[in-house]
Amino acid sequence: MSKVRDQYEAYPYPARDPADEAKRLIIGSPSHPLELDHFLYGGQRDWSVPLRALVAGGGTGDGLVQLAQLLSDAGRPYEITYLDLSTASRRSAEARAEARGLAGITFVTGSLLEAADLGRFDYIDCCGVLHHLPDPPAGFRALRAALAEGGGMGMMVYAPYGRSGVYPLQEAFGALLGDQPTETRLKAARAIMARLPEGHPFRRNPNVGDHRDSDAGFYDLLLHSRDRAYRVDELASVLEATDWELSGFVMEAQYDLGRFVDTMPDALTAIERMALAEKLSGIIKTHTAYVVAKSSGTRPARGRNRALIPHLKGAEPAALGRAIGSGQVPKLTLNGLGAELRLPREAGRLIAAIDGRRSLSDIAQATGADPIGFGALWTRIERALEPWGLLLYSRLLV
Repeated sequence: MSKVRDQYEAYPYPARDPADEAKRLIIGSPSHPLELDHFLYGGQRDWSVPLRALVAGGGTGDGLVQLAQLLSDAGRPYEITYLDLSTASRRSAEARAEARGLAGITFVTGSLLEAADLGRFDYIDCCGVLHHLPDPPAGFRALRAALAEGGGMGMMVYAPYGRSGVYPLQEAFGALLGDQPTETRLKAARAIMARLPEGHPFRRNPNVGDHRDSDAGFYDLLLHSRDRAYRVDELASVLEATDWELSGFVMEAQYDLGRFVDTMPDALTAIERMALAEKLSGIIKTHTAYVVAKSSGTRPARGRNRALIPHLKGAEPAALGRAIGSGQVPKLTLNGLGAELRLPREAGRLIAAIDGRRSLSDIAQATGADPIGFGALWTRIERALEPWGLLLYSRLLV
């Protein structure tokens, strides 16, 4: 692991300035509390019970800071352990947490392969790490050993098709620049990049941009000494082999074969359908998902349970409700995908009533909806919004 450690000591990734914490909170997936409740706890987690979380390979702290800050804002108790092999990355994460006055965090320098030595955790965050290990399945197994009963993990690994052009460059830079010092490798690689033809697959790939953001981003994307990508079927296989199973992808719409074909072949499994959609899409550069212990039966929350409390993530309920109610057809654009949100006007008042505290039963009552009609209409709303990661169920705020 020395080359990987040396890289992150020289270029902690992603590059972050603790002073920026006063200006913004970086929100993303995984490790948003609403998401982990939705995907891992059926939208019904008891948040009065402290969440014991492990951020495995925490880097400069995006997932850590998001999780701790949002739980603090909601007044929910937590105990978070941050684990990373880079002391430079750890210093950045510590400084960001300190800038926000976040408590309840234990910082540990070490390998995620030793995660179980730190205890058992209700939730594990492992974002952008497993694909850099010399033996990724060993990492999956190590984190499974650190999982408490009934818990789950939010994870991200690279996907191949959306990273077109990346791996030939990594191989070429590895062969040309070998074991030169990190700064020398970076300077030389930048000079070579300037000479690439305009038609190079990497130059024509709009899905990747880290190399333009910072030295750390360039190094992580194009000079990493160990980097593999997983097709969706390969990810399913490694999960199966290491005692995990998929609860759900955050952006399920990316894996919808129905976007490309009108008739679905009957013989295909769910994973086979998603694998074909990945190939036809060609733009998926990461797989972001929530996974649980094999055979746990845990799946994302669904609105058949009227006690669930809906939230909109990344959209304002009142504004979206008004748009739908006035007959508009809002456009959804996420991660290079686009779709039109076509819902009946009467769905607008239900969407506008979402406040993170009302249950589905409360929304039906508040809007005067007919119970039978409400169920059918809410099913349409859920099917339109949930695959885009916009509709989540959680008791975080009550």
